[in-house]
Amino acid sequence: MNDFFKKRKVFNQICKGIKELEIQGATNIAKKALEAYQIFPFNRTKKKLLLLRPTEPMLSNVLERIEKQSYNDLIKHFSEAQEKINKNVLKLIKSNDIIFTHCHSTNVVRALIFAKKHEKKFQVYNTETRPLYQGRKTSRELSSGGIKVTQFVDSAMAVFIEKENKKDQFFSTKIFLGADAITNQGIINKIGSKLIAEIAHNNKVPLYIIADSWKFTDKKVSIENRNLNEVWNKVPKKVKVQNPAFEFVPKKYIKAIVSEFGILKYDNFLKKIK
Repeated sequence: MNDFFKKRKVFNQICKGIKELEIQGATNIAKKALEAYQIFPFNRTKKKLLLLRPTEPMLSNVLERIEKQSYNDLIKHFSEAQEKINKNVLKLIKSNDIIFTHCHSTNVVRALIFAKKHEKKFQVYNTETRPLYQGRKTSRELSSGGIKVTQFVDSAMAVFIEKENKKDQFFSTKIFLGADAITNQGIINKIGSKLIAEIAHNNKVPLYIIADSWKFTDKKVSIENRNLNEVWNKVPKKVKVQNPAFEFVPKKYIKAIVSEFGILKYDNFLKKIK
C-alpha cells in the first residue's frame, strides 16, 4: 500500500510539473510523460497526460508509440536524434555568427553547446520570454556552457534583428527557434515567434527551426491560452487580460527545418516525414 502511494505521489508531481511549466521543452515533457506512464501503464493514464499539454504533438506521438516500441527504444530516440541535430546545426554556424533565439528549446540549447565544444565562435541574442521568463533558463544554460549571451526584453526584439543603421557585429546573422509543433503549413511556437519571423524575413535574416521530427503532426493543433495571473495578478477592474502562450508561424518565413533528417526545406521535410 505504501508503495502505491509513493508511486502516486511521483506521478502527481510529474503531472503538476508538466501542467505548470516546471518541466519545459517538448523533449523533456515527453520523457517525463513516458516516466509517468511507466508508473501507471493504463489508457486512463495516457488520456490524463495528453490533457496536460494538448498543444504538444511530441507528447501524443510518444504515448501512441509506447504500445509498439519499448520504453528504452523511445528514450534512445531522443539522444540519437539530438546527436544528429547537433551535427546538422554545427554545419550552419559560421565564425562570429550572432544567433538570435527565443524562449527555451532543449534541441536549440544542446546544439549550441555542442557547437561551442567544437570550437565554433559565436554569440547568442536571447529574449526574456515573458510572462514566465523561459528565456532566462536558456541564458543560464548557454552561459554555463561558455557561450556569450545578450539578454533583453521581448519588445526589444526588432533592435537586435534589424540591420538598418547598424554595424555588422550588432545585428543577428541567423535565427534559431525550436517548435512545439510542426504542421503541414508551418510551426507553432512560443508567442512572439511570428513577429520574430516577420522581422527576420523583412531583414533577410535566415530563420531555422531546430526540432526533433517527432514534433510533426497532421492534426489540428489548438493555441493554448494560459492562466491570466501569469500576466498580471490582481488586475484592476475593467481591465481585460489575455495570455496566448503560442502562435502559428507560416512556413514561408522558414529557411529550413533542422532535424535528425538533415537541413531540409520545409516541403522537403514534409516529404521525408510522410
